[in-house]
Amino acid sequence: MRTQNAPLIRLKNYKAPDYLIETVHLTFELAAETTKVRSVLQVKRNKGVAKDAPLVLDGDELELSGCLLNGKEPKDFSATPDSLIIRSVPKAARFELVVETVIAPASNTKLMGLYQSNGVYCTQCEAEGFRRITYFPDRPDVLAVYTVRIEADRDECPLLLSNGNPGKKGRLSKNRHFAEWHDPHPKPSYLFALVGGPLDALSDRFKTASGKKVALNIYVEKGKSEQARYAMGALKRSMVWDEQVYGREYDLDVFNIVAVSDFNMGAMENKGLNVFNDKYVLADPTTATDQDYMHIEAIIAHEYFHNWTGNRITCRDWFQLCLKEGLTVYRDQEFSADLRSRPVQRIQQVRGLKAGQFPEDASPLAHPVRPSAYKEINNFYTATVYQKGAELVRMLATLVGERDFRRATDLYFKRHDGEAAVVEDFLRCFEDVSNQDLSGFRRWYEQAGTPTVEISEVHDKGAQRYTLKLEQSISPTPGQASKKAVPIPLRFGFLTKDGAEIPIQSRSKNLNDDTLVLRRKGQSFVFENIAEKPVLSIGRGFTAPVNFDHREPKSSILTRARFDPDAYKKWEALNSLLVQAVVKGTKSKKDDASDWADPQIVEVVCEASFDERLEPAFRAQLLSVPSVGDVVRNIGKNVNPDAILAAHTKLSAAVGKALGAKGLQLVQSLSRHDESDVENQQLAGDRALKNAMLPLLIVAGTQGAIHFAQTQFSRSELMTDKMAALLALTHGGAPKAICEAALDEFYQTFVGNPLVVDKWFSLQASIPGSATLARVKKLLKHRDFSLRNPNRARSLLAPFASNNPTAFHQEDGAGYAMFAEQILALDDINPQIAARLLTLMNNWKVFDSKRRAAAKTHLKRIAEYPTLSRDTKEIVEKFLS
Repeated sequence: MRTQNAPLIRLKNYKAPDYLIETVHLTFELAAETTKVRSVLQVKRNKGVAKDAPLVLDGDELELSGCLLNGKEPKDFSATPDSLIIRSVPKAARFELVVETVIAPASNTKLMGLYQSNGVYCTQCEAEGFRRITYFPDRPDVLAVYTVRIEADRDECPLLLSNGNPGKKGRLSKNRHFAEWHDPHPKPSYLFALVGGPLDALSDRFKTASGKKVALNIYVEKGKSEQARYAMGALKRSMVWDEQVYGREYDLDVFNIVAVSDFNMGAMENKGLNVFNDKYVLADPTTATDQDYMHIEAIIAHEYFHNWTGNRITCRDWFQLCLKEGLTVYRDQEFSADLRSRPVQRIQQVRGLKAGQFPEDASPLAHPVRPSAYKEINNFYTATVYQKGAELVRMLATLVGERDFRRATDLYFKRHDGEAAVVEDFLRCFEDVSNQDLSGFRRWYEQAGTPTVEISEVHDKGAQRYTLKLEQSISPTPGQASKKAVPIPLRFGFLTKDGAEIPIQSRSKNLNDDTLVLRRKGQSFVFENIAEKPVLSIGRGFTAPVNFDHREPKSSILTRARFDPDAYKKWEALNSLLVQAVVKGTKSKKDDASDWADPQIVEVVCEASFDERLEPAFRAQLLSVPSVGDVVRNIGKNVNPDAILAAHTKLSAAVGKALGAKGLQLVQSLSRHDESDVENQQLAGDRALKNAMLPLLIVAGTQGAIHFAQTQFSRSELMTDKMAALLALTHGGAPKAICEAALDEFYQTFVGNPLVVDKWFSLQASIPGSATLARVKKLLKHRDFSLRNPNRARSLLAPFASNNPTAFHQEDGAGYAMFAEQILALDDINPQIAARLLTLMNNWKVFDSKRRAAAKTHLKRIAEYPTLSRDTKEIVEKFLS
């Protein structure tokens, strides 16, 4: 049964639950088609609730097979697939309710609740999946202690796992067995987890700072346990870091991770039993790239850190999703920065923010970090909640300083442990330790949109006084026509024209060392003893998620690109120059970029590429010519992606030509095929620089570049180098015969490895040019393609829609037509994945009129689909509003 017209749920209407659940005893009799679930609930009437208030339990496609209230069938109750309502509630403050349901995991293609993945029983309950298992008050402010008994066939499910610590286990009749688990920490239903099946384990131990021994296990498909070693190392590094940086120790006797191949999300932080998409666990140098290893480490850390920021302290309601996700993303970002290159990590974080969240903030999907209303909560697992939410925490850290930030988080853990909290609880801890008024900062959580800070400068040479004027504005977003000013902390510095740092002396109050805070709509900051007008470097480290409107000369941007000591500002300056060059190129009819691209820009890129004072991984970032998608976002209206691709190719060729033979020599010198130490960041940096340079050399026609890429592809056993060579050939314009032969060889080599085949699909979907649409259509019919596996569906459709504007946004609408067809097919199988993929069309209005008209036609086609899920319906209605 589909619920198409979901009610609008509003934050202002929040009401505490009438009934609380103190303990939950669950018994599962696992079977693929008919799993029996028995739930025994100890129910407690909440304070102030009338004795005759009905007990309402949530359901989703459920069928009730039994119900007992204090041992007897209730006198007055009703059950539908969506709810169980008991009106004859006992007068006593506490009572027992037994609920029995039967579910079919094998046919659960939504992958929410209890389902099967390659023969493994698995659950996903966030946000509202527990109600697909049994009737329950499925909301995060109902915390209970869970005891679970799992019964199953010994051959089908030799392993039986749930949350918490293991209890009794033993054999039953008819080749069945059981295992019991108990979680002593009260938790909401969305953190419940169960896994059963034939899995191999990689096991280890960890000793906490206080001396407690914790058993660590990572469970994977048979024969793949060795591929979990890096993940195990990442887990142990995460545990150490959380103890050292936040003082948080693990609180159970065992920590289990299970990796499955069918999973809607990246991973899930269920208490003591994290369930992962196997792409974020399984890795070895021959099948995983350096980026894969980085993501594995970050996501392992993210889910582990949730043990305190999400589990021990959870959300009162789903409007507070940013409370756990924003804080935990910030924590995993800092973890990665401490273990890897902090400048490179920050640049990558900002690139992701600007590629995903900034466009969301400027689209019909714009919403506050803490939304005020929603129809389908699954649609609010967004870049705004996660990435912008993390930026808000980072701003708090900047505003209060490192010492008070740690004091505030310590207070937060102490004050709210075991509670379901709200954003105000979190902010109050910062106010209490820092004595700052953060009432204005709350607006960051309440207002959608990306602020723009307009910059103007006045220099009085005679008085040697420099005045910096800043004015902030936020464009209207759906439901929010006008916005109030928000506090914006900005790290800054001054440079001379030659790149020397100028000492700062200010008369302004809202200034602390190298950081100023714009608190009102407009403010001026005055600096003394500035003999010449400085080159302004503002927003160092990207301390606030804002755009700058600064009409400055190109010479100032070049100065920052060459000399800025802040790595982020150095990269930003060079990146903005390259974007400007591509935009200029879209308006030129010249075939050679040297006719329209400032040679100084190309010169700075080459200088940075060969500057051995800079770490190789950072040089690789500086060398990256902004993608076509990056330029689309910067133009913002009446975009023609074909013209952008043409200019982008010409500029890339100009950079590659300038790198020339010296660039190829550097690439050759960085080639170390025998080095496979994935934890050696120096070697990873060398590979990053080499592989960033290689496609530029190929597109420029550098003699020997194609041969080098072919050799690297065929000889290297490292997936990082093999994939990079394949990308350089296919995206750099190598002859078609060479590209097709390499693609075929890659597939034949890795046909038995699903995660690597996903890479093969993704790489092809992102090959620039309109011809890729025909390739994608062909791949949709490939024997290895299936919409039923989220990874496989995403591997082809996501890069096509998000990273290939020329193929997706074709003028005749053919790309939209294909995409709409797949969205509708996927919506029948897995609405959550369909809706998330559809969000990739959030920028359809920025293109020219023909493309807009074509996109609207196919969005209407989706909206008019008679059985469209409420997940997808909410997204498409926002697009068309």
